[in-house]
Amino acid sequence: MKYGSLLFLMILWAPGGAFANPFSELFYYRAIQPGPAKSLECDLAVYGGTPAGVAAAIQAATMGKKVLFFSFNKHVGGLTSGGLTATDVGKKNAIGGLAQEFYERIGRIRNFSPSAAEKLFREMLKEAGVEVLLRRCLVSVEKEGEQIVSMTMDTGETVQAKVFVDATYEGDLFAAAGVSYYVGREPSATYGESLGGQWQMLSYRDVYQFCRLPISPYVEPANSDSGLLPEISAEPAGKPGEGDFRVQAYNFRTHLSNRQGKVSFPKPSGYDPSRYALLGRFLNFDSRLRWTLNYTVAPMTDGPIQMRNGDSNNAGSFSTDYIGGNYRWPDGTYEPGSFTKLPPPRHGLPVPLLELYELREKIFQDHVAYQQGLLFFLANDPQVPEALQKRVNKFGLDPHEFKKTGHWPHQLYVREGRRMLSDYVMTQANCESKRSVEDSIGLASYPMDSHSCQRVVVQEKGVTTVRNEGNMGYKCPGPYPIAYRSIIPKKEECTNLLVPLCLSASHVAYGSIRMEPVFMIIGQSAGVAASIAIDAGVSVQDIDLGQLHRRLKAEGQVLQH
Repeated sequence: MKYGSLLFLMILWAPGGAFANPFSELFYYRAIQPGPAKSLECDLAVYGGTPAGVAAAIQAATMGKKVLFFSFNKHVGGLTSGGLTATDVGKKNAIGGLAQEFYERIGRIRNFSPSAAEKLFREMLKEAGVEVLLRRCLVSVEKEGEQIVSMTMDTGETVQAKVFVDATYEGDLFAAAGVSYYVGREPSATYGESLGGQWQMLSYRDVYQFCRLPISPYVEPANSDSGLLPEISAEPAGKPGEGDFRVQAYNFRTHLSNRQGKVSFPKPSGYDPSRYALLGRFLNFDSRLRWTLNYTVAPMTDGPIQMRNGDSNNAGSFSTDYIGGNYRWPDGTYEPGSFTKLPPPRHGLPVPLLELYELREKIFQDHVAYQQGLLFFLANDPQVPEALQKRVNKFGLDPHEFKKTGHWPHQLYVREGRRMLSDYVMTQANCESKRSVEDSIGLASYPMDSHSCQRVVVQEKGVTTVRNEGNMGYKCPGPYPIAYRSIIPKKEECTNLLVPLCLSASHVAYGSIRMEPVFMIIGQSAGVAASIAIDAGVSVQDIDLGQLHRRLKAEGQVLQH
């Protein structure tokens, strides 16, 4: 027996002879019995344990505000402490303030330990005097006119605050407050975006497209009556430029190791190797194919997955991204089809929050099963070429990370949820510095980046085959400012709420903004804005922008390039 396998069995075997499930703590949501009704009061209530939430809470607390910080789960730091440590930086000189302090204190900007990140976030919150309340899930919001009066948690606690911050990856708080939002991709004509909508042609056209090989999508090749292979959508693909309600794929940012003591890839409950039949066919389709186990843009190469010491991401045509498995995650709904004209924005909660959390739990566990099954397939299935399988088995889960969840990340990478619709929408023109703003609250600089949104049957050169769609990575010419107006709702919808994470942006622009350092930057700016609004007794829409900019500069924020 391999050392790694023995270690994994030792972990499974609990004291007293019980056979413990190392993944028993691996969940998105577990319903609890509410306690007695309890009222909490503060100046600023921050909902969402993400880096944006951490930064907003710390900043407001250092400005003398009583802050309550609520995390949906048992952790703080979101993806930064949940696996994404190969940080998507963009331009380092665009990072300032608390984000810069965090990376300086942890000692590096990339490839740090997730557990070290969470430890540092907790230290910074404690130093600032922020009261942290874990495992609090929003149930409802009470408003009077355009102002949020309170939010109620599943614990039975009702929180009253002068200002609220929605720092969730999904935008649950602002949706519960009736603020307008979109889910999915706008048609390219909506904002005049060359990268907008489906089948954009400017970048990544040939990346992770099964090497443009004519792989049949059917169970029996060339026999459509045999049905589609698993993980291929039966929905018709839209036309170039059309919008849809699909969101880019999610995955877990697993931490892997090839060192002694690595934990062998587990076989998930209900494992079915047929789920990976398309990958098996691809792996054996052409002897010229080369497998990099990393990112690649070279012809006739594919991942099919990234394997490295540390944060290991999606890196292939059929990889850790669970394409199509997340469409209902943002707000519980999904409507198939495509459109050329953007539908009206959504308001409210089409699915009640507690019901939505239960749905997300099922989606979460499906993602766990999919990705664990994929790793087990690559490590064990006879369809995998022997040389590749040997390389895969040099790796396993890192035994030093995520110890309470079987060494599997506790945070699903929600790359995109709801996106607020405010009076100002960040678009491709902002990312390309063709549209400037005077109310900058920080800079973004990462390429306009989206993972695949669908895997569909297409006709290519007269052959029926399968392709991924939605993947792009188009560079910005330089750092560009994010508008304060994009993180505040329309005044007629809510006057005491800031949204630093699910801000007002098109799908294209959000793909550039949605990076963890930028979330920290925007979160800190939201904390400053909230404090100014509280001190002046005005709405977040009516704060003095001059005062905001002076304080942001004093805090080390970089506002212009």
